[in-house]
Amino acid sequence: MTVFDAYIRKMAEYVEELRGKGTQVREFNHPGDASRLAEGLTIRVGPQASSGIILRGDTFAELGSPGAGSCAFPLWTDNPSLIRDGKITLIGPDILESPGACLPFGQVLMAGGKELGDQEHSALEQNQYVSDQIEGYMIKSTPGRMWSRVSNDAAEKGLGFETLGKALMAIFKSEIPKIQVMEIVFVTSGKEDVQRLDDIAEQVRKIGKDIERETWLARGYDILECTLGWDCSTCSDKSVCDEIREVVKVRKKKVKQTGKAARA
Repeated sequence: MTVFDAYIRKMAEYVEELRGKGTQVREFNHPGDASRLAEGLTIRVGPQASSGIILRGDTFAELGSPGAGSCAFPLWTDNPSLIRDGKITLIGPDILESPGACLPFGQVLMAGGKELGDQEHSALEQNQYVSDQIEGYMIKSTPGRMWSRVSNDAAEKGLGFETLGKALMAIFKSEIPKIQVMEIVFVTSGKEDVQRLDDIAEQVRKIGKDIERETWLARGYDILECTLGWDCSTCSDKSVCDEIREVVKVRKKKVKQTGKAARA
C-alpha cells in the first residue's frame, strides 16, 4: 500500500461524479507494453521526435494556457490492481474537435507496479514534461501546470487525446521499466473542473515533496522547497541542484550499463 492509493480512488470518484452530472466522458483502452502501444501511431514518439517549438500560427489547439487553467500530476502505487492498464479517460472535448480553441487542461498519469517505490517518484514527475518526445506537441510548463500546443501538422496526422495517451504510456513504460500498468485521465470540460482537480493535486504535491526530500536525505542531501519556480539562474543553491542532477545522470548511466551487461 502506498500513500497515493487513496488519491487513485479519489480520481475514480472524481470521474464518476462528473459523469453523473452529465459531463461528456469517453474511454479508450489500449493495454500493453511500450512497443505495442507505439504500434500504429501516426506520429513519431521518442527522443528528438519533436523540435519542441510550435509557433502560434502553426497551432491547431492550445491546452492549459494561464487564462484557461491547467493542472498536471502523477500518481503511483505498488498495487497494480488499482490501475486499469491502458485506460484513457477523456472528460470534455477532444483536441481534434477543437480547432483554434484554447481549452482548460487537466492531466493525471497513474502508474502501478509491484516494485514501484519512492525512488521512482522523481522520474514520474519529470517524465510528465515530454516536450521533445511527441511529434507536433509542445509543452510550456511551470510546476504543477501543463500548458501545451498541438501543431496543425500533428492534428492532420490524428494527434487527439487517444493518441496522446498511448504515446505517454509508451514513453513512461519505456523510461521506467518498473511500471506494469498505467492509466491516464485528461480533463478539458471546463476551468471549474480543472480547478477541482487542482484541489486533489495540492495534497498530492505536498506528499510528493516530502517523498523527494526523504529520498535525497537518504542519499546524503538535504534539499528544501524551492521558492524560485524554474528561475535557477538567480538561485544561490544552484550548485547544489546541479550536483544532484549530476548524481541522477550518473546513476541512470550505471543502471543502463548494468542492464546491458545483464543482457550480454
